[in-house]
Amino acid sequence: MKILYAIQGTGNGHISRARDIIPLLEQYGELDVLISGTQADVKLGHNVRYQFDGLSFVFGKRGGVDLWATFRSVSFIKLFKEILRLNVGEYDLVINDFEPVSAWACFLRVKKCIGLSHQAAVIHPFAPKPDKMDFLGHCILKYYAPVSSAYGFHFRGYGDRINLPIIRQEVRTMRERKEENHYTVYLPSYSDKRIIQVLSQVNADFQVFSKHCSKRKKEGNIEIIPIDNQPYLESLSACKGVICGAGFEGPSEALFLHKKLLVIPMKGQYEQQCNAAALKNLGVEVLKTLHQRHIQVIHEFIRQKEKPQLNFPDETDEIISKLMKDNVGSDYTLTETSFSFS
Repeated sequence: MKILYAIQGTGNGHISRARDIIPLLEQYGELDVLISGTQADVKLGHNVRYQFDGLSFVFGKRGGVDLWATFRSVSFIKLFKEILRLNVGEYDLVINDFEPVSAWACFLRVKKCIGLSHQAAVIHPFAPKPDKMDFLGHCILKYYAPVSSAYGFHFRGYGDRINLPIIRQEVRTMRERKEENHYTVYLPSYSDKRIIQVLSQVNADFQVFSKHCSKRKKEGNIEIIPIDNQPYLESLSACKGVICGAGFEGPSEALFLHKKLLVIPMKGQYEQQCNAAALKNLGVEVLKTLHQRHIQVIHEFIRQKEKPQLNFPDETDEIISKLMKDNVGSDYTLTETSFSFS
């Protein structure tokens, strides 16, 4: 059996999750991997057959997606050519982690495409949502990478086919060091200047992992570190708490390690707004922006003693086994173009 596993390359979470999923998929047949997008900072560590530009969202420096840079970075003619060029017909099964090229290639050829992503869970009707509905954001989540059926991941099992987070083995198996005095910070949509401006007024030490610097440096109580997997894991394992965006994998790893957590969702990013709503329900501190007026809230977070006590068991093998059992060898007729949990 030939399997295509297509991965979104914007952000690091999709790549991190794929590292654990790929060895399991290889047990079921010949596996090819596709990545589209250009914003990931971590490497997959596996042979990639297809590397496409796809449709990437570019992080800005003011707390959100840089829409103008995103628009400039996309060649829609090239994207359409990538979709037409990809021969999904040679595969018995296409598995998609919010990746648009393979999703639309399958859609145009009326071919089965199975979603395996966090985004699939976010739009489930029972998953938490922010008070203010973002219609455009919801449509992006639903149609950016349309699939015929989906299996999702979220902080809780809010509905059928919604699984708990996949925590990469690097995090599950790393030996937690004696807790040090620093806080680990990862806010890729903010400039180093903004982060230093705010956190320098807080009585705590911070290790800030940055997309915007190439050399390690220290300014007062803040150490700026270029993004690199091993230093990040070392910082995470020993920190007193984590301040990060409201993505999925980063908060999931912090919760798994029972670290204090404060999240700041990216502006104009509906998925992160939904994640923030879910995390707030779990008792996690949520800030709208990283701004001077929120310094008191950060002070209170630093003084906080209580830590989250969530448990995310290792169910990756069972999830992949169920997906394969449900979808391999069964008759199939494509009847819809959006996520389905029925």
